Amino acid sequence: MDTNLLNNYVLKAIDAYPYAIEETVENLNYALSYESNNAYALYLMGRLQAEQLGDYEKAKYYFAEALASKLDFIKVYPRYILVLLWNRDYDEAQKLIDFAKTAKGVGKGELLVLQAQLFECQELYKKAIKAFKKAKLFIYNNSYNSFVNSEIKRVENKLKPKKKKASKKKTSKKAKSKKKKNN
Repeated sequence: MDTNLLNNYVLKAIDAYPYAIEETVENLNYALSYESNNAYALYLMGRLQAEQLGDYEKAKYYFAEALASKLDFIKVYPRYILVLLWNRDYDEAQKLIDFAKTAKGVGKGELLVLQAQLFECQELYKKAIKAFKKAKLFIYNNSYNSFVNSEIKRVENKLKPKKKKASKKKTSKKAKSKKKKNN
């Protein structure tokens, strides 16, 4: 197959996504019919399945195929991990995060943010905050740093209500026991 034609279809699909879904799908199908293991076409098909169609199982399939085709295709890792989180496949997500840490070129800060999000999904809020704070050490972008700061505050707020509820219960029990003693 002519590589230029394949690249042409992949580039057209990249250009069309996410604004012209029909054109994206058409070009991806052409690209995958020419080369069924084209990593970029598989990656984009995985994104389409997850982000536009909400079919996480198909997205997982396409992302896994993209990595099988090209293990050093670092764009796949963060999106694949997100899909695993959305699909509540937490053990699989942790394994992929651990593996992605060994791949050259994958952003350590981004992986730590995903690790924090995994901890949050598992309701391990203190670990999530710690991972977010560690991620800040590897972030070189002010807007992404602001995002991480807002995530830290959001997760910290999840911890605060639990403490307030516990203290209200204790004070209400104390108040009840004082009322009983006074009566």
